[in-house]
Amino acid sequence: MKSRLYYGLFIVYAVMVAFIMYINGVFTGEVTSRSNLIINGAFLGIIGILFVMSAASFMRLNRLTDELEDAADDLREEYKKAGNRNIWTALAEDKTFFEDRNLKSAFGQFLARVGNGKKRKQYAGNCDIEDYINEELLERVGSSHFNSAISGTMTGLGILGTFIGLSLGLGSFNGEDIYTISDNVGPLLSGMKVAFHTSVYGIIFSLIFNFVYRSIMADAYGKLEHFLRVFRECAMPPAPASGDENTAAMLVYQANLANSMKELLELAKGEAKQQSDTLERMAHSFLEQLQSVMGTEFKELGITLKLAAQNQAANAENNKALLDAVQTLTDSHHGLQETMAHMMERQELLAGELGGQREKLETVCAEISQDVSNQLYTFQQMRTVYEDKK
Repeated sequence: MKSRLYYGLFIVYAVMVAFIMYINGVFTGEVTSRSNLIINGAFLGIIGILFVMSAASFMRLNRLTDELEDAADDLREEYKKAGNRNIWTALAEDKTFFEDRNLKSAFGQFLARVGNGKKRKQYAGNCDIEDYINEELLERVGSSHFNSAISGTMTGLGILGTFIGLSLGLGSFNGEDIYTISDNVGPLLSGMKVAFHTSVYGIIFSLIFNFVYRSIMADAYGKLEHFLRVFRECAMPPAPASGDENTAAMLVYQANLANSMKELLELAKGEAKQQSDTLERMAHSFLEQLQSVMGTEFKELGITLKLAAQNQAANAENNKALLDAVQTLTDSHHGLQETMAHMMERQELLAGELGGQREKLETVCAEISQDVSNQLYTFQQMRTVYEDKK
């Protein structure tokens, strides 16, 4: 019964449409506000389209879950007819077990996976029917990505209608005194009526749709769990070989390998003495040849090492002399640096002395210039006096 709850949406929708038409005076022929009726009609039309789309997805989901429920009943019946024995063999050959397109595709993928994992009349145990027929399949068929947003959309439409109604009412309210304000109260109330109506049925539709959607999905999940439980009980593919069988096979393999190694040892045992004598002769011959060949080679190697040691000693003496020369050069460089520093100090002192002498010379020159100027002035005065006396 829960899977058919979406029919209630259209009943509530019809009642709400009739109520909106009634309060707007459609049935009595006294339409007070056409803008109010148009806005409510537009919003109800959008909600009706959303309900139709959701109902279509609910119908697809119901067809799928009803077929899962029927399939579970058929499996239970066939299982009892087979004497409570697994009926996987017969089910794997039944290509028309499901009629729904989505279930047929998912079950076909499951059969292909099981067929690929078949080994020695056993089946891969890591493949389960729930990997293909699961809640994700139900949500895809039932358009959960769409229906889960319908409830919020209804609430959003109610809020939008509220703002539109208030905008219309306030837009027509332009009174400046008490007399003009009373004349504009009607349009203001008409806009508030739009706001109130859209908010009311938006919230009502949101609550009812949310309840219906959750009830339908819960019923679908319950039917899916029932089918999976019956399938695993009655028609689950045979499990792969147990751990005991694998252990037994490994022991047989190890026994065969041990027998093969024993045969090889027996074959090698008869030739062991002959092989030992041959190896002894080969070793003796090798040692003789090594002694005859390497005698001269070791002598030459000793001479070479002695020459290398002498060269190394000579290089060590040369390196020591080079280090001494570098040390001497370093000491000379340090002495040169000290000499340069001393010369710089003397140059600084000389520069200071030259600066003092320059100042003294400038002072003397200034005094001499002053004396010369005074003498010239005195001479000029005397010359003037002399000329005057003449």
